[in-house]
Amino acid sequence: MNPTLLLWIPLLPLIAAVLAGLFGKLIGRTGAAAVTIAGVAASCVLACNVMKQLLIDGVPTFNGAVYQWLVSDGIDMQIGFLIDRLTALMMVVVTFVSLCVHVYTMGYMHDDPGYQRFFSYISLFTFSMLMLVMSNNFLQLFFGWEAVGVVSYLLIGFWYTRPSAIFANMKAFLVNRVGDFGFLLGIAGVLYFTGSLDYATAFKAAPQLAGETLTLFNGHAWPALTVICICLFIGAMGKSAQVPLHVWLPDSMEGPTPISALIHAATMVTAGIFMVARMSPLFEYSDVALSFVLVIGATTALFMGFLGVINNDIKRVVAYSTLSQLGYMTVALGASAYSVAIFHLMTHAFFKALLFLAAGAVIVAMHHEQDMRKMGGLRKRMPVTYWTSLIGALALIGTPFFSGFYSKDALIEAVHASQRPGAGYAYFCVLAGVFFTALYTFRMIFMTFHGKSRLDHHAEEHFHDVHWDMKGPLVALAIPSLLIGYLAIAPLLFGDFFGNAIIVLEKNNVVAEIGHEFHGPVSFAVHALSTPPFWLALAGVVAAWLFVLKRPDLAALAQMRFNWLYRLLVNKYFFDWFNENVIARASRMLGNALWKGGDRYAFWMIVGLVLLLGWFLLGL
Repeated sequence: MNPTLLLWIPLLPLIAAVLAGLFGKLIGRTGAAAVTIAGVAASCVLACNVMKQLLIDGVPTFNGAVYQWLVSDGIDMQIGFLIDRLTALMMVVVTFVSLCVHVYTMGYMHDDPGYQRFFSYISLFTFSMLMLVMSNNFLQLFFGWEAVGVVSYLLIGFWYTRPSAIFANMKAFLVNRVGDFGFLLGIAGVLYFTGSLDYATAFKAAPQLAGETLTLFNGHAWPALTVICICLFIGAMGKSAQVPLHVWLPDSMEGPTPISALIHAATMVTAGIFMVARMSPLFEYSDVALSFVLVIGATTALFMGFLGVINNDIKRVVAYSTLSQLGYMTVALGASAYSVAIFHLMTHAFFKALLFLAAGAVIVAMHHEQDMRKMGGLRKRMPVTYWTSLIGALALIGTPFFSGFYSKDALIEAVHASQRPGAGYAYFCVLAGVFFTALYTFRMIFMTFHGKSRLDHHAEEHFHDVHWDMKGPLVALAIPSLLIGYLAIAPLLFGDFFGNAIIVLEKNNVVAEIGHEFHGPVSFAVHALSTPPFWLALAGVVAAWLFVLKRPDLAALAQMRFNWLYRLLVNKYFFDWFNENVIARASRMLGNALWKGGDRYAFWMIVGLVLLLGWFLLGL
């Protein structure tokens, strides 16, 4: 595999970002859009070529250095690529979704004065994500990790004149710093015990690391690998928005809708899932760490789904859905079903990006109205958006033969087969989550597209369906949302698609166990018609129809009867209140104390030192 060819895959979006960002005024709006779209499109074509080389041509995995940065105390710090089938799959998903978002942006941001700047940011984000997934060492992984965080900060606060956007991007930045601190400690632990930042070296040392201990407090020795894996996963909790580091993602909807699709559906938030799957050779030797992952993911999957049921902002409903589905992926990781987690990551990338972009089309048509209570009856007025949204919704709830069904059902079966501590709780959460996923998803579909029109005079007066520069990406994403699960389940889960990219110990191999019952995608889908997930999803759709279209008074009655529960959900379990009134207030008090007690004291010490020095010099 040609290293120069590989280097061009991330460099093309980077060059395009520089041209659009620094020379935006010179090349104009059309030029900025053209150069970034061309850069990402070329990157996508090259990524597909890499996938072809690995799958069809039989080209071996590439693992090598591209650039030597420095050597310090015998530690190599370099830019290097590990291109195996796991990497190639992520490269194709990232570049394809990014390309759809770039094209969609032409219509969505058409009248925005920051048009060129936005294209520069999303192209820069694509570069950062590609550097993350292509890395073969922890240093480059951390570079990509932090780069996507910085660009997401810029994108969430893109409309910087809005105080809510500035608050949201600062919140995202600070919460991710908490996770990144844990992530950095995990990398430091790997370096301390292996003396290297290279993946291959760390993975080879995993069996020996499993016997090492680490003394964190006097008299208490901890298994070193467990501490390292939990620290690495804390980083994933920040990026992939797991409880309690989830609070930034719903507020990030303050950014323009295209970045919601790019960052918060297909790429940045899945970086943590990819990272844990990549680190499977380490996590497999720590049952405690995997149980921790399992419980955190299960809690996120169920309890974040509850919040989608009571939300009326169309983008935030999709955002809470993302939180819940990230929880599902994390559960799969904790059950050692890494391939299932990546499979669900892939299918989710397509149908969730589709739902975000469809929500953006509705918002544009409604003259930037996001409240679903002011919508209704849009099915006939926006037919392309409606039918593509319906495909995305059916995939999300796990309807047989749709892409999300294959990954979600396989995930639930894998958790059911797991014997790991916490698996029983996780199975209950992912099963119950099926009902609530269907409830909030079709509540959104029914409130937006069905029933009587609730448009106010202003929205009615300015209503217009979107053009094909926004509809085209919806159709492009609807196709894999419909078909990719059917085509990919056999090779990704029950074939040898990932090879040595994912390592699972024999005692943990739940995917192989459920593979004994797999007799093809058609049989898998037909069998699902008699299983609990299908009936729970159907019950959720019926409940949404009843509460939204048939008897909307029942929803108001339930809210009155269970007002305490409604208040708990509306206040998002009071996580934000606790963070702002306890953690943030305590931090400000500590900062003020250090400023008044420390900085002022230090200031007068410096003044005294200057006076003494002056007196001494004058005395001479």
